[in-house]
Amino acid sequence: MTTNHKWNVAGLALLLGLFSTLGPFTIDMYLPAFPEIAENLNTSASLVQFSLTACLLGLAVGQLVMGPLSDAYGRRTPLLICMAAYIICSVACAYSPNIGLLILFRFTQGFSASAGIVISRAIARDLYSGHELTKFFSLLVLVGNLGPLAAPIAGSGVLSFTTWVGVFISLAILGIFLLAMTKWALKESNPLERRVAPNFKQQLRSYGQLLRDRKFVGYMLAQGIMTAGVFAYVAGTPFIYQNIYGVTPTVFAILFASNGISLMIGSQIVGRMSQRIPEQTLLLSGLWVALASSVAALVVTIVHGPLFALVIPLFCFVCSIGITSTAAFPLAMESQAKSAGSAAALLGVVPFLLGALVAPLVGVAGEDTAVPLGLTLLGTSIVAIITYFVLVKKVSQDAPQHAQSDLDF
Repeated sequence: MTTNHKWNVAGLALLLGLFSTLGPFTIDMYLPAFPEIAENLNTSASLVQFSLTACLLGLAVGQLVMGPLSDAYGRRTPLLICMAAYIICSVACAYSPNIGLLILFRFTQGFSASAGIVISRAIARDLYSGHELTKFFSLLVLVGNLGPLAAPIAGSGVLSFTTWVGVFISLAILGIFLLAMTKWALKESNPLERRVAPNFKQQLRSYGQLLRDRKFVGYMLAQGIMTAGVFAYVAGTPFIYQNIYGVTPTVFAILFASNGISLMIGSQIVGRMSQRIPEQTLLLSGLWVALASSVAALVVTIVHGPLFALVIPLFCFVCSIGITSTAAFPLAMESQAKSAGSAAALLGVVPFLLGALVAPLVGVAGEDTAVPLGLTLLGTSIVAIITYFVLVKKVSQDAPQHAQSDLDF
């Protein structure tokens, strides 16, 4: 690989990673403002958390729409339209007079932000495959994970000199920057001859084919269920850290951002080890790390241990997500060259749909206990491991037997 080619790969990973950060910034940047939003809009903590759920739903539904559209009309045009819509929705969130409208605009904001996530991944599959896709995706995740690292710190910084309204204005400015990047820096990677007809029935058929692929579904659910656990962490820690442990918004932002580092560590483990260790082995290792760390987190929440005792297993749990998501994506996408947008959409939508269902669970017992968070993380870890063994491992073990049967015949 020439030096010039290395720079081209790094530059593309940086550009696509910037679009991937739009989702984390949209989700995480306003987290330090949760208590302020609840007070300012005269509403409850659970309804403020529901605005996060609405955003996750928007991100999920949007990917189902934007993935197929990018297969039919190319990657750039849907991205340009969505970046413009994102700017408008961010301003609307900033000036929402009540929690109901904020929830509505958060849904539309998430819907428009979804294009950055799904289309950046589809572009990666357009250009790479095999171990090269794994290595490139690990770079993409490395840049994309700067979002969870920087977003809460940026939100806390904005809150230090303005109100929560300023957070959404800042997101609008980010949208303007990404719109300009789409217009002048992003090249089309889905040529006309490889595009599919914009046929709704055909698209449903394509989704149906993907959902009948047991291994694809296994990888999709394993990483999706694990990521849903992270969304529970995202929804619960603003109140757990600030209300139960009494940390300031700035300290919360630092603690939350540290998990962006753990995500990057996990993704880079996969990127560096994938040529020596099979991606399936790395995926399974990540699932076991998640199970062990979630058990530890649950014990700490039950005994109401000190803050550092909770932060450490949460750090390890989030690191496991970096491992599982980075390993599962190339495994699932390897045989999906002609429907990269649709496959990337399903891989992206499931975590957000499951996250939208799981996130409210952390608040069911009120704001004075962290036990629901521990139970939720443990539950997602167990279900993800079961899903892997039932859908992925069993199919892999059965395949040689089927092949042998065919030879015998």
